[in-house]
Amino acid sequence: MTILEKERSENARSYAVRVLLYNIVHLELTPGSSVSENELSSALSLSRTPVREALIELNRIGLVEIIPQKGSYVSKINYDIVEESRFLRLVMENAVLKLACEGIDPTYLDALQQNIQQQRQCSETKDNDRMLELDNEFHQLIFQSVNKMWSYHIIREQMVHFDRLRALSAKKGHLDYVIPDHEDILYALKRHDAEMAEMLMTRHLARHRTERQELTEAYPEYFC
Repeated sequence: MTILEKERSENARSYAVRVLLYNIVHLELTPGSSVSENELSSALSLSRTPVREALIELNRIGLVEIIPQKGSYVSKINYDIVEESRFLRLVMENAVLKLACEGIDPTYLDALQQNIQQQRQCSETKDNDRMLELDNEFHQLIFQSVNKMWSYHIIREQMVHFDRLRALSAKKGHLDYVIPDHEDILYALKRHDAEMAEMLMTRHLARHRTERQELTEAYPEYFC
């Protein structure tokens, strides 16, 4: 498990949530694996209370299953939940793209271009974890460009289900489409073409469907 550095402004519960989220999304805590309050407390140098609160919070969003008298387990990947989170994300992202196409500030176009360049560097070094982070940052920049960060934070919580599938896809080497897709979306934004942007985003967020059979056959123990 990766132990992240605690930020100054974080309380113990928030820190525990962030570390657990990172490890669950990046599959270092694998779907179906058990998580021990005692072991987590020791690893994070925290008391059991904030760790227990973190597990309850992750249970609320469907990433941890708590079974009385048995323990806590990382939830397996549920394709129905993945598809619902993708649906929510797509509806909101297409609405935001339409706003951005009406008049995005050029500074955000530059920031999106720089983000893509960083993605290319990660692709060359095979840094999949950072690649996934940059992918999320690309989409966050679009929300930020039209002052819709509150909306972004709403969907970000649910995107973690989709992110686990993306991380699993990355393990199988299926990230080649990300950079070309982002380049196409940026092209549509530069042209202020909302119809093209919506078509490209819809395609981008549906890529996982073609990989479903391969992933479930390769990692059957990760899915419910």
